Amino acid sequence: MNTYRIKDFGAVADGRTISTKQIQKAIDTCHKEGGGTVICGNGCFRTGTLTLRSNVELHVTAGCRILGSENLKDYEDLEASGFYGENAPEKSVNCLIKAVDAENVAVTGTGEINGCGEAFYERERASSAGKFEKPPTPRPRLVMFYRCRNVLFQETCYVDSACWTFWLMQCENVNVHRVNIRGDRRFRNVDSIDIDACRNVTVSDCIMNTEDDCIILRSIQSMYDAPAVCENVTVNNCVLETACQGVRVGCPADAVIRNAAFTNLVINSTNNGIIFQNLKIYLPKEGVALADVHDIVFSNIMIDCKRFPVWLYVEEGIKLRRLSDLSFSNLRIKSGGPCIIQGSTETTIRDICFSNMDFQTTGNDAVVCRNCQDVKFASVSLSNRSAV
Repeated sequence: MNTYRIKDFGAVADGRTISTKQIQKAIDTCHKEGGGTVICGNGCFRTGTLTLRSNVELHVTAGCRILGSENLKDYEDLEASGFYGENAPEKSVNCLIKAVDAENVAVTGTGEINGCGEAFYERERASSAGKFEKPPTPRPRLVMFYRCRNVLFQETCYVDSACWTFWLMQCENVNVHRVNIRGDRRFRNVDSIDIDACRNVTVSDCIMNTEDDCIILRSIQSMYDAPAVCENVTVNNCVLETACQGVRVGCPADAVIRNAAFTNLVINSTNNGIIFQNLKIYLPKEGVALADVHDIVFSNIMIDCKRFPVWLYVEEGIKLRRLSDLSFSNLRIKSGGPCIIQGSTETTIRDICFSNMDFQTTGNDAVVCRNCQDVKFASVSLSNRSAV
């Protein structure tokens, strides 16, 4: 296996000097010579956008910090055929590490990749709760991969992205293993991992602590010219700490999301646990919901949250193609609010199963069901009483 050290290409480990060209040259050389490992050694390396190529592993060693530039001019937009960047959430398609149509690519090692996200906020206009105001300019994400195959992210710590940490789009055969994601709770929209229209994805043994959603399944049809399908996803053995949601699945503007399993999770949230939230504000421009969400399993999960531990919701006026066949088993829940299964007049939520669940809430209600059909409960223990 060929190895290429970024210091040998002129990268400077002083935490100040922009070494984008030097690190990119190491990546490009590795790719041109048939592939191998680009080694980021001890020290702090400041960089703008880096583009990974096929057959390249970017290895961030222990003692290495990759620091994102604090200047927006050092970041590139992701541009590719079939990708409609003008429709991107948060109006941002720039990032620190990107890849397009690459295969056999990896980011590994126990070092740190830090987005230096605070630099992209209007810090002097913080809210009374200490949250920074969004700037008028785009905020770079840490990782954006589009239409890549055979992808590995392993062990690295991802810190302080200014926007979503990972946005994986129309990728196949992706393994995210033992990564640690930390997002500053003063920031906004700092998701951990957005899995968007991807196939065959595993997320395992990860720890996430962030301001927004931790794990998100999406299928944003307006982003792509090809049909958007998110399927065959497993999330296992993860700890999710959040000020928003531990797990979010779908929005009305999404297309197909199916065949996913979430197991062995611990969710600690100051807001909600697991949500399927379909609001009018998330409708596509045409005003017609596209979402077809079904066959998703949650098992062996502990949830401690302030609001709703499980929230399946379709706002009135929205007609989804489908929201059905969801299973929740072996859940241990402590919450401030009820589990909610609430469809709309136009969308009946169907075939929902809760089994072997121990649910304690301090709210007035334990379970709320409206506009739903075939909701099943088996071996469910419910307690709702005011907090002592």
